[in-house]
Parts: sequence; structure tokens; C-alpha cells
Amino acid sequence: MQVIDSIGAWRKALDGERADGRHVALVPTMGALHAGHAALIERAAATGAVVGVSVFVNPLQFGDRADLDAYPRTLEADVEVAAAHGADYVFAPSAAEMYPRPMATVVAVPALAARWEGEDRPGHFDGVATVVTKLFAQAGPCRAYFGAKDYQQLCIVRRLAADLDLGVDVVGCPTVREADGLALSSRNVRLTPAERRAAPVLRRALDAGAEALTVGATPAAARLAMHATVAAEPLVALHYAEPVDAETLEPLEDALAPGAGARLLIAAQLGATRLIDNLGVTR
Repeated sequence: MQVIDSIGAWRKALDGERADGRHVALVPTMGALHAGHAALIERAAATGAVVGVSVFVNPLQFGDRADLDAYPRTLEADVEVAAAHGADYVFAPSAAEMYPRPMATVVAVPALAARWEGEDRPGHFDGVATVVTKLFAQAGPCRAYFGAKDYQQLCIVRRLAADLDLGVDVVGCPTVREADGLALSSRNVRLTPAERRAAPVLRRALDAGAEALTVGATPAAARLAMHATVAAEPLVALHYAEPVDAETLEPLEDALAPGAGARLLIAAQLGATRLIDNLGVTR
């Protein structure tokens, strides 16, 4: 496996693979790779494509400098994980390589980014959309694999790839969870032992909301069930818990008809750590 840190060498390597008749699969990450990332790499490798994993902590999507500084950076371990699970390349550029000059261009998908994480973290999704567009442009035509844990992000990435004709097929992959239901996240390592014990309440809240919707309850009842579940855990401060349309991310207005689906979104604070999760539901 080859580690590359320049955009020019990255493009040359992937163009060479395509010239040899291979398809390219991209797994964009911010590093601190865990079993969820490993599942994405394995899924990409199983297609027979040449697999490139990008590792870049993107400063544009952090509103809080302290949060950016605290984000784990474990490149040596990340390279080992990528290699063990089928990656052919790791692209690990520096911030200066990715942003050699102040960015004058911003990519935004406001219709999908205005609510939820976008409302609580202004500018976050503009940073995500901008760096993802750069990564897609650098990699060229490919399939790109994203986990569904960051569901709002997945929707935004799908839309920008389609709207901008980037030649990238965005593949969403199921959330990987711990045995107690907590969604895997690079931020989980920042939880104290007590916070870690409390964190699975997010999944329990999603299950409570899903149970309400599947028996025909109103979105308001599902929302109440999620809020009540989280309220029973004193270490968790809820940011939002909401049933939404799975495509538009707008709040769900009516009870689900038989066979209809929706998405439940949740975000909460545990000490200094913000966690998000989501769950699809079909009645």
C-alpha cells in the first residue's frame, strides 16, 4: 500500500489505475479510523476496485478552534488499519497542501444544511461540502463510500455530487455500532467512563421514536418519546431529536402511512463531546 501526501501524485496514481482498466473507490475520512471506517474500506475493496482512503482533518468544518485542536490525529495507526482492510492507497495531505491560499470559493447546499447540525454548527456543512468537492475533483470519477451515521452529511454529499455532475457515485453504508448500540465515532474516545455508560441512551431514544412511528403515532408523539428517553439520563443534554423526511430532512408533519418511511435524527452533548445518531424507520 502506498501513502501519498501531494495532490499531484494522488491524481497521477489514480489516473494510472484507471488507465490500467481499474475502477476507483474513495473512502473519505478525517482519520482516527475505527471499525466503522474499516467496514467502508472492506465494502469498497469487495467490489474489486482500487481503494483510496483519504485522511484529512478539515479545518473548514470546525467552528471551534479548540475542537479542531482536540480532534485525534493517528496517521500511523490509520495507515495500518487501511492496509489491513484492503486499501491500496492512503492520501494524507497537509492543510497547506489542501489549502495553499485562503479559500475564496465555498460550496454550499443550503436546502439540506440549514437545520439540525447546520443550525447548531453554523458553517460546518459549508466546510464539509467544500472539502468533499475538492476530494472528488482530485480523485476523479469514482465510487465514494460514506457511513450513514452522519446522515445529514450523506444527504448533502449525494446532492452536491449530483448537482455538480462530478462523476462520483456516492454509496451510503450502514452505521456500525458497539454491542450496546452506541454508534462508532472518532469522538467516542473523548467520553469519560461515566459518559460512555450514558451514551447508548441516544440509540434507545431512536428506538423509542421508531416504535411510536411504526404503530401509527404522530411525529409529535415520536418526538416526545425520544425526549423522554433522553431526559432519564442526567449526563446527557439533548440538542435535538426529530422525525424528518428522509430526503428533504424537513420535520415530519403527519403520521406515517403503511409502507412509508422516515428518518429519526438525534444530537446530544455529553460533557465536552457532541454525539449524533440517526435511524431509518418504515411503518
